[in-house]
Amino acid sequence: MTALPKKKHTRARRGNKRSHKGLSKINGFACSECGEPRLPHAVCKSCGEYNGRNYNSKEEESVEEATQS
Repeated sequence: MTALPKKKHTRARRGNKRSHKGLSKINGFACSECGEPRLPHAVCKSCGEYNGRNYNSKEEESVEEATQS
């Protein structure tokens, strides 16, 4: 048989146990290129800019090269 609790844990004790599992708010900021809000350490969804480089243009160029071949 599996283990069973001997006594019921109160709602307060359960809440205290769960108090450290809360998520903190992620601070987003405006993209330096287009001004749209974006997450830190991530490529901007609207313009594809990250750390001074544009990552959308490489995908478009590689797709064009693949279709031409």
